[in-house]
Amino acid sequence: MKKLLGLLALLIAGAAGYLALTPNTIDPLAWQPPVAPLMTGALEPNDTLMKAELLAKGEIHGPEDTAVDALGRVYAGLHDGRIVRIAEDGSLDVLTATGGRPLGMDFDAKGNLIVADAYKGLLRISPAGQIEVLSTEADGVPFAFTDDVDIASDGRIYFSDASSKFQQPDYLLDLLEGRPYGRLLRYDPATGKSETLLKDLYFANGVALSQNEDFVLVNETYRYRITRYWLKGDKAGSHDVFIDNLPGMPDNLQGDRAGTFWVALPTPRKADADFLQNQPWLKTQLAKLPRSMWPKPANYGLAISLNEKGEIVQSLHDTSGTHLRMVTSVKPVGNFLYFGSLDNDRIGKLQYR
Repeated sequence: MKKLLGLLALLIAGAAGYLALTPNTIDPLAWQPPVAPLMTGALEPNDTLMKAELLAKGEIHGPEDTAVDALGRVYAGLHDGRIVRIAEDGSLDVLTATGGRPLGMDFDAKGNLIVADAYKGLLRISPAGQIEVLSTEADGVPFAFTDDVDIASDGRIYFSDASSKFQQPDYLLDLLEGRPYGRLLRYDPATGKSETLLKDLYFANGVALSQNEDFVLVNETYRYRITRYWLKGDKAGSHDVFIDNLPGMPDNLQGDRAGTFWVALPTPRKADADFLQNQPWLKTQLAKLPRSMWPKPANYGLAISLNEKGEIVQSLHDTSGTHLRMVTSVKPVGNFLYFGSLDNDRIGKLQYR
C-alpha cells in the first residue's frame, strides 16, 4: 500500500509540474450557462434519424455541410479539402479540391457552388470545378475561420467568420477561452467587397435568411443561442436574441424560405461542459492536456426546427448515436432533409414531408 501511495504521489507531483511548466494557450472568461432545458414536448427524444437513408457510407470523412443541385446530386466538403458529388445512383466523383477545409455551402442562382472554406475564405466554384476566391477579409480584418453561408435573392452572400483567433483544428480552444471572436458578414458581388454586420459573437457559426429576407440569423455556438440581425423595417441594422438556452451547441443553420429554420446540434448539452464554462483556471489547465483527456461530446444525433418566432417546433434524434451522430448541418431540399457531420463517414437523407 505504501508503494502504491508513493507512486500516486509521484504521479500527482509530475502532473502538477507538467501543468505548472506548460505555457498557457488560452485566456478564458468565466460564464455561467443557464440551466439546460428539459427534453420534453417538442424536444422529447425519438429515433426519427434512424430512418434516414445513408449516402456514401464509408466512402467519405467529415461531410460537414451539403448542397443539392438541380439534378438531385448531393455535394459535400470533406476533411481532406475535396468537394465530392454523389449521384442519385450512389456513384461518387470529385468536383474539385480547395486545398483547405470546405464547410458551409450553397448554390447561387447561376449554378455556382458558394463555399465557406475555413482556410481559404469565401469561394465560388463553377459547375466545372474551377475555384474563384471571392473574399478573404472584411474591414481590414482577415478571415481566420470562414464557416457558413446563405445567399439572398439579390445575390448578396451572408456568411460567418467563426473566430478571428482560432482556426478550424482549434475550435475547442475557442470554446474553452469563451471570448467573442466571431463575425457575421455580407459579400456584395457588385462591389467585390465584404462588410461586417455584427462582431463580438461567441463562435459565429450557421447563417440563414428569413422567408422575406427581412432578417438573418447567426448561431453563437458557445452561448447556446441564435442571434437575429434585422435587414429591413424600423429595426434594420439592429440585433437581438432570436432564441436562447438551446438544448445543445448549434452548428449549421438553414432556412427553407417558407418559415422554418433547421438547426444542427452536434451534441446535446452536457453537465461537465456547462460546469467548465464558469471555471477559468480549470479551462486553462485542460487546454494544456492532450485532447484525448478532454471531455467528449455525447454520442448522439440531434437536430431541431424553429419557426420564425423563435419557437422549437420539432426535434429529430438518434439516441443511440449509431446511425447519424454529431450532426453539423441539416439541408432542406424539396421533401427531404440532408444531414452532414464534421466527424462521420456518411450523409443522411430523410423524407420529412
